[in-house]
Amino acid sequence: MIKNKIISNLIWASITAISLMMLSCEEYLDKSPEADISDEEVFSTFFSFQGFVEEMYHCTPDYTRSTWVADWNIGDEILATTVDWRLNVHFDNGDYWYWYTSGGMGWDQSYFGEDEGAITDLANNGWQKKGLWPLAWYGIRKANIGLANLDKLVEATQEEKDIIKGQLLFFRGFFHFQLMSFWGGLPYIDKVLGSDKLDLPRLSYRETALLAAKDLEEAAKFLPANWDNTTVGKRTLGNNNQRITKSTAYAYLGKDLLYAASPLMNYVSTGNASYDVELCKKAAEAFYKCLYLSHTGEAFYQLTEWERYQENFYTLNGDIPGYPESLMTPMFFWQGTYDVNGSLWQPQVTGFDGNMISPSHNYVKNFGMANGLPLDAEGSGYDPADPWSNRDPRFYAFITYDGVKVIQGGTSADDYRRYANLYNGGNYRNDLSGSRTGYMLRKFQPLEANAVDNVPNRLELPGYMRLADVYYMYAEAVLYGYGTPKSSYPGNGDYVLTAEDAVNVVRARANVPGVDARYLVSQEAFMSEIIRERAVELMCEANIRFCDLRRWMLHKEMKYRQKTAIDFDRGPDGKPINMVERVVVTRVVEDKHYWLPLPQDQVNIYPEFNQNPGW
Repeated sequence: MIKNKIISNLIWASITAISLMMLSCEEYLDKSPEADISDEEVFSTFFSFQGFVEEMYHCTPDYTRSTWVADWNIGDEILATTVDWRLNVHFDNGDYWYWYTSGGMGWDQSYFGEDEGAITDLANNGWQKKGLWPLAWYGIRKANIGLANLDKLVEATQEEKDIIKGQLLFFRGFFHFQLMSFWGGLPYIDKVLGSDKLDLPRLSYRETALLAAKDLEEAAKFLPANWDNTTVGKRTLGNNNQRITKSTAYAYLGKDLLYAASPLMNYVSTGNASYDVELCKKAAEAFYKCLYLSHTGEAFYQLTEWERYQENFYTLNGDIPGYPESLMTPMFFWQGTYDVNGSLWQPQVTGFDGNMISPSHNYVKNFGMANGLPLDAEGSGYDPADPWSNRDPRFYAFITYDGVKVIQGGTSADDYRRYANLYNGGNYRNDLSGSRTGYMLRKFQPLEANAVDNVPNRLELPGYMRLADVYYMYAEAVLYGYGTPKSSYPGNGDYVLTAEDAVNVVRARANVPGVDARYLVSQEAFMSEIIRERAVELMCEANIRFCDLRRWMLHKEMKYRQKTAIDFDRGPDGKPINMVERVVVTRVVEDKHYWLPLPQDQVNIYPEFNQNPGW
């Protein structure tokens, strides 16, 4: 965690003055920095320069908090109640403009954009006003200002200079990567722009990604593996978890390269809709370096043990969730409680307003059996008459199904709602104020986070990237870079990790057996398990699924467009009977939906900044 008061009021004043809040891309690109104090005062010492850098951490929006009951999943994971202001509802209908226009509804459901500009302050509900689009450009500008003034950092050790440079390079690459993941190739801004005429053309995805990769690779050279082991980090010893490290830079370098190598990005850049083998190899190398730092203990990142697995997503003691597994999280400062999304997971009957989302049945089918096999695999043991028994342990950690005890305390007056009555006609099941699908999501909150038990002090803060994600991406990069599930990156002799091994490491944490031999016979067979594993482990995190389906060019396939529910009655033994899968929504997906549209007023700034196809 980064201390809120790590820098003086003087430095915060300089941050505000130098990095003026922008209201549009045009203002961001054109505005020159102004300051009430001299550049030398801001950039000459490590303490003041780090104060300038700190604000860039706050340019990473908490994607779960665009408003009080905000959803952020825009893939095939969930179904909302029948309202028309939900972000995922508009995306299901093909209205991707809603990322930019949702603020006009009075309920800003989009963490991508924010009418108020680049807000980094947490006061006055500032954490609800942090949009990715304005903040990424703002953060890029700050990074360029810092890099342009590195020569002024004279009152600092070499370690301090390296750490400043590493952070600046990381954030410039990271923010470009965040933008192009959703909007495609963009101009790569690597200098402070003034008031000159703009004529920066949009680059191809590959060109943009390679420039980001250069920054991220260079950042890794300067960043520490563990801030606590540096002289600089000892000043905030024990509070450095959320700081950018060498591992973070390598992980995002790998992700940047893997995305560029993926079928969609490779197709828009080269016309070839297969994986770019050489970029996959480079991605595998970056992921390997990240994982090797954890293997040797130089970095503290490790998979959280199963007994503490839920602490990746929430805690009940005020600690920042996610560690030691999280490589990147939004900034947060404890204020006693952070339960602003309770209504997103709970039906009206448990004491909330009923503006909930529920996991779609088509998505829940990704959760296989305890023996590690998919539901439809021969020998899986799946029984349609007893569908919730013997499932992957992550199913029980993430999904509330019919009959689960939700309310633990209370009185006999609460018995009518003590158990999740998700069958047809059950009081947890309602298209307007309850579950539309027959499930509830419990991944980000304990069951006791209902209006009766009201577990206090829960802190829910899903991060941007976990080490589990790095293992999966390494497996994918090795598979397509080196050819088979048994292949590995040719790294150090003391750490040989095959693609198969990497997937099995994450499965083993949940006590799930390794990938079955029938899925190790080809790239296609093994990739089917990577796709399913990523769906299970990374469910509803950081729009990973939305980006995955697009980059794999699966976004338009009917299998991923149809969102379904299960209709069933509860039998005398409590088991479901008369179960039928029903299509509720067929998502509108055309070629143009591979990318989000760019703000039209900003596209109109100059001809070279052209709109995405179809918009």
